[in-house]
Amino acid sequence: MADTVTFRPDEEAARALEALTRDGTSVSTAVRFALIDAARERARAAIRAEAEALAADEQDRAEAAQVLRDMDSLRAW
Repeated sequence: MADTVTFRPDEEAARALEALTRDGTSVSTAVRFALIDAARERARAAIRAEAEALAADEQDRAEAAQVLRDMDSLRAW
């Protein structure tokens, strides 16, 4: 059984909830989907930040380039 969550929306959250339920979507469904979307976006942002940090790491980029050169020399013609 799922937990029951109660919250008190401020004006901005109330407007967002109204927009998400305007089409007849239940409050429970709208909140559930919004939570899932927010968690996915947070995960995407974390992965994006990690990728940007790796791309900015000169030592890592140099090592990756060396690995590519080494692999190229092993390629069969």
